[in-house]
Amino acid sequence: MKVTRVFDLLTQQVQEFPQPDCLAAKINGEWVKYSTQQVIDTANTLSLALIKSGIKKDDKVALISMNRPEWVFADYGIQQTGAVSVPMYPTITVEDYRFILQDSETKLILVSTEDLYNKVKEAAEGLTGIQGIYTFDQVPGAKHWSELLKLAEGEDAATLEPYKAAVTPQDLLSIIYTSGTTGAPKGVMLSHNNLVSNFTAVKPFVPVSAEHRALSFLPLCHIYERMVSCIYLSVGVSIYFAESIDKVGDNLKEVKPHIFVTVPRLLEKVYDKIVAKGSELTGIKKGLFFWALNLGQKYDTRKSPGAFYDMQLKLARKLIFSKWKDALGGNIKVIVSGGAALQPRLARVFWGADIRIMEGYGLTETSPVIAVNRYEPEDNAIGTVGPVIDGVEVKIAADGEILTRSPSVMVGYYKHPELTAEVIDPDGWFHTGDIGELVEGRFLKITDRKKEMFKTSGGKYVAPQLIENKLKESLVIEQVMVVGEGEKFPGALIVPAFEGLQEWCKIHHIPYTTNEEMIQKPEVLEKFQKEIDKANETLAQYERIKKFVVLPKAWSIESGEMTPKLSIKRKVITANNKDLIEGLYRTA
Repeated sequence: MKVTRVFDLLTQQVQEFPQPDCLAAKINGEWVKYSTQQVIDTANTLSLALIKSGIKKDDKVALISMNRPEWVFADYGIQQTGAVSVPMYPTITVEDYRFILQDSETKLILVSTEDLYNKVKEAAEGLTGIQGIYTFDQVPGAKHWSELLKLAEGEDAATLEPYKAAVTPQDLLSIIYTSGTTGAPKGVMLSHNNLVSNFTAVKPFVPVSAEHRALSFLPLCHIYERMVSCIYLSVGVSIYFAESIDKVGDNLKEVKPHIFVTVPRLLEKVYDKIVAKGSELTGIKKGLFFWALNLGQKYDTRKSPGAFYDMQLKLARKLIFSKWKDALGGNIKVIVSGGAALQPRLARVFWGADIRIMEGYGLTETSPVIAVNRYEPEDNAIGTVGPVIDGVEVKIAADGEILTRSPSVMVGYYKHPELTAEVIDPDGWFHTGDIGELVEGRFLKITDRKKEMFKTSGGKYVAPQLIENKLKESLVIEQVMVVGEGEKFPGALIVPAFEGLQEWCKIHHIPYTTNEEMIQKPEVLEKFQKEIDKANETLAQYERIKKFVVLPKAWSIESGEMTPKLSIKRKVITANNKDLIEGLYRTA
């Protein structure tokens, strides 16, 4: 059947490949599975209950929860009434919740846990128009969502059909508030057609089918995981929800998925843990580990270094890299990476280990995919985000900005036509704010964020992301932010990878005390200087880091220094470290 609205996916799946485990989640230590028909029945019941409670077409319903089956029940239940979902990150502040609830004119709220209920209840105090807050978990003093479902008791699912039929592909599906690295969140309005056109275009490149399982752990409230979950439903992939980010390692071994999507930050952590374990080996085992790692770092999807390399790699995959695959469950076909730039070194090593990485690129405003590297090596160029997908146009503006036009480009920013007009020009081109180029005329390469580039006092433009990614290749550097707007040279704020630093100290017989004390030690600072010198060798003279400062504490979502999708908030970090940054240039 032809899918024109997102909720058509459920009908398509039950007709073409009904699954006994369409969705699954771990409850009290056991994986609980929901068949395709159970998902449909629950979504239908919720749709009827929402209608009974007074929710009408175009009304806004907020959804705040970690990934779990109820998130999907709610998403599809809301859609089928013609109402508009307003999904939010479970990690944002009470102030952000309040702003979004008020700005979106939310009528009803669905939340998962007691902690979230308390935050949202506080955020909703004094706001008019909110009819109720319902929880997925049993929370003392709160209305459980089963109370909402009871409103549909005795209702025939057939009475829902006219409501579904009234929803058109052009109707609003969702308003997703972008966390943004600056300013108040903006509500991105996405229609059914925006999302359907995107997952339909991406689906042919994702090598999974109804025999496969996916592990889901990136937030469904973000369009990236949500769009990919639509692909899963459209081809019959069973979706298993991880218990939490901390439990992903355990869940990979239990679920044995064939695919998962991630952000580079998590792949970096996986890689760093693998290397840390390799460093603990001794003798021939340690030698073999780093021999294999070195081979992996030379891997190229487009051309082989030669027959001798291929022979060695085959042996390395058998002896060393097979254990990496086992740690990911043993069945992994592909990992999809997006949300930020992936270090080319990581892509090479994972491909070398026979774990294929499809790195892609897009924005919430583009539903989200604009380009993606393919599963086939010849259509996967490491260091780029791949070929542009079908139905999407891309052109590079005179100043290097990437512009795109497609059916996936958002309807606009909610209540902000003036902001919409700033990013979508009269010809329909969306201005991404990213700087890039087309390599070989087909592979899109992102070089930086337009707004994040800065000019030194010498008049040279510096693209900080490229330098930051180069520095993060170090096993002792976890996070980094390059500074230097209007100054003579670029400087850097560095957050150590403290586990890696501890390991380095152990190898060099340096007693480790506290993080605060260690980053003051001359031999530790000398190590960071060496890492910077190594990165500087690959940079132009005007891009080289001349001075740096090491910080004792990681930037986080909780500190307000990172967005929920783990991008650094440059303005916040700059403000929080104003004196340190000024100190870099006082004696310059």
